[in-house]
Amino acid sequence: MYKIKAPENQSASLRRLLEAMPEHTAQSFSEEQLIALNQALGGRRWARHKVDIRKTIKFWRSSYYVVLLAGRNVRQLSRFEQQLSRLTLALFTAMLLLGSVLLGLVVLYLVKSALGINLFEDFSLGLWSWLQSKG
Repeated sequence: MYKIKAPENQSASLRRLLEAMPEHTAQSFSEEQLIALNQALGGRRWARHKVDIRKTIKFWRSSYYVVLLAGRNVRQLSRFEQQLSRLTLALFTAMLLLGSVLLGLVVLYLVKSALGINLFEDFSLGLWSWLQSKG
């Protein structure tokens, strides 16, 4: 059997490929070439994740697995993924800003109502009176 020096990089598909070729050819690959072949065949370099939860749940005659992985993304993002990331960040920032402005307006309205300032005659949102009835 032909092994890569770092066994965590060796996949079953790479082993089968190397076993299918003549021994002198399989031995001629460098470590870098073996890693590139492994990645081209769909092998992965498994990384440690900050959150790595793996559970098996048995349910009647079957069992199911649940995996939760989380960590820093170190992959190169495609152009679409970069645009999606920017859009998500912009939407999150806009929602945070909108929420902050609305909260600020509610606080200002409550301060105005507490001081007894009435901007419009016979008009109230009822927030101050509702708050007083709860307290």
